[in-house]
Amino acid sequence: MKYSQARQGRIFVIRLEDGDIVHEEIERLAREEGVKAGFLTILGGADSQSALVVGPEKSRGVSPVMPMNHILEDAHEIAGTGTIFPDETGRPVLHMHMACGRRTETVTGCIRGGVKVWHVMEAVLVELLDTSASRVLEPATGFKLLRP
Repeated sequence: MKYSQARQGRIFVIRLEDGDIVHEEIERLAREEGVKAGFLTILGGADSQSALVVGPEKSRGVSPVMPMNHILEDAHEIAGTGTIFPDETGRPVLHMHMACGRRTETVTGCIRGGVKVWHVMEAVLVELLDTSASRVLEPATGFKLLRP
């Protein structure tokens, strides 16, 4: 385990609008407001054709990791949580997972593929201060991993 400490900064209450792409809007807000690091929670609706990364094709022994994608075929209720940390260039990068449910089925995955808002999503972003944590590319997996 690796870890560091941070202090809590500003808190942003966010309403995403119909058709917004979640990671694009959250990262834009972070850039515009100068948020280098943070954590957030989100809930609302994801639209059809939203894309989730739902796991690797093979869990071990393949490099780089090959993701599996899932496309939502209709609107889903969602709940998610994530973190924002800068990459090697200083650009804030959101890493968020969502559970997306419709009727009695739920799929959970990473939203980097592009999750589109269905009418509304609400998020609370808590800024983290005094942290040098960042996302650094790990060639073995192809992931930008958190370096606390």
